[in-house]
Amino acid sequence: MSVSEEITMSGVGAAVSVRHFHHLDPETHRRLFLRSPEALGPDEDRAVLAVALGATLYVPATRPDLAETILRRSGDGVCSMVLDLEDAVADREVEAALLNAVEALDRIAVVGGATAQLFVRVREVEDIRRISGLLTTGTQVLSGFVIPKFGSPTGGAFLDELATASERLGKRLYAMPVLESSSVVRRETRDDELAKIAALLDEHRSSILAVRIGATDMCGTFGIRRDRDLTIYDVQVVADAIGAIVNFLGRTDGTGHVITGPVWEYFADHERMFRPTLRATPFEEHDEVRFRQRLVSRDMDGLLREITLDRANGIQGKTVIHPTHVAAVHALSSVTHEEYQDALDILDGESSGGVRASRYRNKMNEMRPHRAWAEKTLVRAKVFGVTNEGVTFVDLLTASAIQ
Repeated sequence: MSVSEEITMSGVGAAVSVRHFHHLDPETHRRLFLRSPEALGPDEDRAVLAVALGATLYVPATRPDLAETILRRSGDGVCSMVLDLEDAVADREVEAALLNAVEALDRIAVVGGATAQLFVRVREVEDIRRISGLLTTGTQVLSGFVIPKFGSPTGGAFLDELATASERLGKRLYAMPVLESSSVVRRETRDDELAKIAALLDEHRSSILAVRIGATDMCGTFGIRRDRDLTIYDVQVVADAIGAIVNFLGRTDGTGHVITGPVWEYFADHERMFRPTLRATPFEEHDEVRFRQRLVSRDMDGLLREITLDRANGIQGKTVIHPTHVAAVHALSSVTHEEYQDALDILDGESSGGVRASRYRNKMNEMRPHRAWAEKTLVRAKVFGVTNEGVTFVDLLTASAIQ
């Protein structure tokens, strides 16, 4: 059945809403969450939608079952996906991939059931114009475009075309620029380029959902491919660039943006050089030793460590290329009972300063320097929920892991 025939028979679905952990049953929600994740519509505040990206799964737009794949993964709990026309697609297949992406988005809008933010990663400015012109019902489910190798010389043209497409379609389309070019990595050009990018993004602020980091291309600048036993923060030249990106673009003074973490490339068994970094104790306490071994065999211990380091370095969410990685990102994004209580205490305190002991009696909460952290924590609580006291990431992982 063609898309046009489906439209005639089925009508057009409603605008997509997103709710993390929606695939878990009500009893599991009650067991895990003190405060369940909220349903977020497309008109939700931009900063909240940016955090709600969570684990953004990239899917080659050449897949013959693209619409079905998106619907299946959405049902598994994936809440943001990118239909990729760039690195995942050979040059000779770009045209077919573009048409396939349009067909998939149109079909999804008709069939319904996708509860994820959906984007297309384009190659050229013209791709935005063509896709927005070819879509029919798919305009309802398209959230925006990912712009690879974003830089000051060419980025403005992409963002101007996005604005034109938004006006033509009568809806807000978001951009997610990917910073990965050599001018951002190389120290002699980095500061000037990031300052220009910051000014350009500020000019189009209402259309920028999040800034993504392309660490694979950054590594390529130096002929590096990081080993699965290492996190991206162990690759110093790339970690240095990530720090600069957060410094320029991740500030909480109103000038910054949500910045998402780079991809973790590995997902299969291999012979290890170093011992696993995933402690056994949390899994032993939950009688999940075999589950831990499965995570280690899939290199998930490295992913979990990198997600933790992402957060420590001011980064939220992550690009993923394998569905098994999604649950790890989301499990570590949920707000723990302890974090939630600390955030509430800080925001309830005097903004002029002061300090008080945490209710957990294991740290001091400073009202002024921790305030921005507390505000960001409550956004995460809205998006990913707050766990019950005693619930850990192990509980979330075992409940929501994608096979």
